[in-house]
Amino acid sequence: MKIKVFGPGCPKCHQAEKVVKAAVAEAGVDARVEKVTDTMEIAGYGVFGTPAVVVDGDVKSVGKIPKKEEVKTWIGQ
Repeated sequence: MKIKVFGPGCPKCHQAEKVVKAAVAEAGVDARVEKVTDTMEIAGYGVFGTPAVVVDGDVKSVGKIPKKEEVKTWIGQ
Protein backbone atom coordinates (compact mmCIF):
# COMPACT_ATOMS: atom_id res chain seq x y z
CA MET A 1 0.00 0.00 0.00
CA LYS A 2 1.25 3.46 -0.87
CA ILE A 3 0.02 6.50 1.04
CA LYS A 4 0.90 10.07 0.08
CA VAL A 5 0.46 13.06 2.35
CA PHE A 6 0.37 16.28 0.34
CA GLY A 7 1.43 19.62 1.76
CA PRO A 8 4.03 22.36 1.49
CA GLY A 9 5.34 21.84 5.03
CA CYS A 10 2.84 23.79 7.11
CA PRO A 11 2.00 22.70 10.69
CA LYS A 12 -1.32 21.14 9.58
CA CYS A 13 0.48 19.12 6.91
CA HIS A 14 3.01 17.82 9.45
CA GLN A 15 0.15 16.89 11.79
CA ALA A 16 -1.68 15.04 9.00
CA GLU A 17 1.49 13.05 8.29
CA LYS A 18 1.83 12.14 11.99
CA VAL A 19 -1.80 10.98 12.15
CA VAL A 20 -1.39 8.82 9.04
CA LYS A 21 1.84 7.25 10.33
CA ALA A 22 0.27 6.54 13.72
CA ALA A 23 -2.77 4.89 12.10
CA VAL A 24 -0.55 2.71 9.91
CA ALA A 25 1.56 1.68 12.92
CA GLU A 26 -1.50 0.84 15.03
CA ALA A 27 -3.16 -1.09 12.22
CA GLY A 28 0.01 -3.05 11.52
CA VAL A 29 -0.48 -2.86 7.76
CA ASP A 30 2.33 -2.91 5.22
CA ALA A 31 2.24 0.62 3.87
CA ARG A 32 4.74 3.20 2.74
CA VAL A 33 3.93 6.76 3.79
CA GLU A 34 5.42 9.45 1.57
CA LYS A 35 5.35 13.22 2.17
CA VAL A 36 4.86 15.13 -1.09
CA THR A 37 5.66 18.85 -1.27
CA ASP A 38 5.89 19.25 -5.06
CA THR A 39 2.96 21.47 -6.06
CA MET A 40 2.89 20.10 -9.61
CA GLU A 41 2.57 16.51 -8.37
CA ILE A 42 -0.13 17.57 -5.90
CA ALA A 43 -2.06 19.41 -8.63
CA GLY A 44 -1.73 16.33 -10.84
CA TYR A 45 -4.13 14.57 -8.47
CA GLY A 46 -6.63 17.41 -8.80
CA VAL A 47 -5.87 18.52 -5.25
CA PHE A 48 -5.84 22.26 -4.66
CA GLY A 49 -6.05 22.31 -0.86
CA THR A 50 -3.71 20.90 1.72
CA PRO A 51 -3.17 18.86 3.73
CA ALA A 52 -4.42 16.02 1.57
CA VAL A 53 -4.12 12.24 1.82
CA VAL A 54 -4.02 9.80 -1.10
CA VAL A 55 -4.19 6.02 -0.60
CA ASP A 56 -3.12 3.88 -3.56
CA GLY A 57 -3.90 6.72 -5.98
CA ASP A 58 -7.34 7.48 -4.49
CA VAL A 59 -7.78 10.93 -2.91
CA LYS A 60 -9.28 10.37 0.55
CA SER A 61 -9.02 13.76 2.28
CA VAL A 62 -8.43 17.36 1.21
CA GLY A 63 -8.01 20.51 3.27
CA LYS A 64 -8.18 18.96 6.73
CA ILE A 65 -6.29 16.83 9.20
CA PRO A 66 -7.95 13.41 9.12
CA LYS A 67 -8.84 11.55 12.30
CA LYS A 68 -6.81 8.43 13.04
CA GLU A 69 -9.95 6.26 13.02
CA GLU A 70 -10.85 7.66 9.59
CA VAL A 71 -7.41 6.77 8.22
CA LYS A 72 -7.76 3.23 9.56
CA THR A 73 -10.95 2.74 7.52
CA TRP A 74 -9.06 3.80 4.40
CA ILE A 75 -6.33 1.23 5.01
CA GLY A 76 -8.70 -1.62 5.69
CA GLN A 77 -8.97 -1.64 9.46
